Amino acid sequence: MPNQTILQEIKSATGAHGAWKLKLTNAVSLGKTKLDPKTVKCDDLCDFGKWLHGSTIDSDMKNGMPFKVITRLHAEFHICASQILEQVIQGDTNGAAAQLKGEYTERSEKLMRALNKWKGELS
Repeated sequence: MPNQTILQEIKSATGAHGAWKLKLTNAVSLGKTKLDPKTVKCDDLCDFGKWLHGSTIDSDMKNGMPFKVITRLHAEFHICASQILEQVIQGDTNGAAAQLKGEYTERSEKLMRALNKWKGELS
């Protein structure tokens, strides 16, 4: 797979995952969400996840450390986002807000750093 394709996927993922903070912030602020936490928890349903878990990435890349780290961080990101939504649905907006500012922000930043590092290695 050409590096340009991978770089484009990473760029798209960075933008899409940045949008998640807004979605979660809105859910916490409103105290409700239309998003299904069980669906959000699945890391293979978003465009980046479909690409990560798809068949277009060769086995050498899938066996590489950057891919393994990003796949793990991406899954953790989705789990955390789903937990925040669960808290919102259960009426625990204070807990959801705390997790959004704490664990979610940390996981999101780790994923973004890993994506940027991978992008740098491929450029």
